[in-house]
Amino acid sequence: MAHPILRQKLDRGEFIVAPGLHDMIAATVADKVGFDIVYGTGYWLTASALGLPDAGIATYTQMLERMATLVRTSRGAVIADADTGYGGLLNVHHTVRGYEAAGVTAIQLEDQEFPKKCGHTPGKRCVPTRDMVDKIKVAVEAREDRENFLIIARTDARAELGVDEALRRLEAYAEAGADILFFEAPQSEDEMRRACEAFDLPMLANMSDGGRTPILPARVLEEIGFALAIYPSLTSLSAAAAMERALASLKATGDSRSAEVPLFDFQEFCGRIGFQEVWDFERRWAR
Repeated sequence: MAHPILRQKLDRGEFIVAPGLHDMIAATVADKVGFDIVYGTGYWLTASALGLPDAGIATYTQMLERMATLVRTSRGAVIADADTGYGGLLNVHHTVRGYEAAGVTAIQLEDQEFPKKCGHTPGKRCVPTRDMVDKIKVAVEAREDRENFLIIARTDARAELGVDEALRRLEAYAEAGADILFFEAPQSEDEMRRACEAFDLPMLANMSDGGRTPILPARVLEEIGFALAIYPSLTSLSAAAAMERALASLKATGDSRSAEVPLFDFQEFCGRIGFQEVWDFERRWAR
């Protein structure tokens, strides 16, 4: 079941910061910090689970399982990356139904050709606008909870076709029934402002560390006109950096203990991952 919190915050005009989560450890930490809306990132969930690039290699079944696990693990409402919908119109219908049944709150669909590529890497190609419009119409029709399960329409046209074409596409996607618009990979603050000024629908900013879009503070994004921002690579890149430091220290010293390598408390993590329930169950049924 979709969580109403995303719709409620958008209706109140409350700016939303949603961290990208690449695995279930990141989900438990986001819960501790207190994020009530999170982003299931296709790039990083694929990298974490499969060790593969975000290039249309992961299947619908694999990503559905990963998103369902994220929904189960996280207390936050999940915005889920669904790539191109994993095929044609029937696939989009099936994808929306599957993601909604898994408990996702919003589904992101993009207008790239299949197999798609990460939005901040080269070689992207877009389908005709009409094809994406039909996908959005199918997605809108397929969802059961029309109030709380939201459709995010993303265009990747900026890289291949330019800003003007990207904005024309977003206008068509808005008319097709999208709830949130996603202008992927603008390359300047001016481009970001232009997109926000063009539409009344909520606009999503992708703060992809290391990508093509300027990283701006949430207060600036809100002033520009965005309604929400996702941070897909933050947990992954920070975790990778921390692991590299820890492993380098271990290799150099032969000791896992280092003042330079902070560790999450093991007992606290056991509790957060659910061991307390296991221990309570075992005590209850001990013979």
